[in-house]
Amino acid sequence: MTGRKIFFGLILCAFAFLGTSQADAQTMRGKASYYAGKFHGRRTSSGEIFHKDSLTCAHRTLPFGTMLRVRNTSNGREVVVRVTDRGPFAAGRIVDLSLGAARQIGMVAAGVTGVEVEVISSPGRNGQRQSGTAGTGR
Repeated sequence: MTGRKIFFGLILCAFAFLGTSQADAQTMRGKASYYAGKFHGRRTSSGEIFHKDSLTCAHRTLPFGTMLRVRNTSNGREVVVRVTDRGPFAAGRIVDLSLGAARQIGMVAAGVTGVEVEVISSPGRNGQRQSGTAGTGR
């Protein structure tokens, strides 16, 4: 490949990346599981005490305090949760929900289900929440 083709390929990739909306970048699809049992009463990665009935979750990379809307793709039920822990560590999963959140979206019997996860706000530099553009008021 010539240097000119590489250059134009990089330019094309840059325009494709810049054309992606922020909402697309803040919506994820994958599998969710839930956790409770042995973790109830223990400290999460954020330092908070985990309560199985809280509306919280674990995510691998999002900042602690980020608010997510999680929608069960099999039944359409939604819950808003706050990131307080790290995980899930099982392949193919994008979020681990507390038992309380799992109940709200009707996934306890299944254990693992398909979800759409949308960032609705994230903590700012000074600790204040900043709304994301992905919020739709559903």
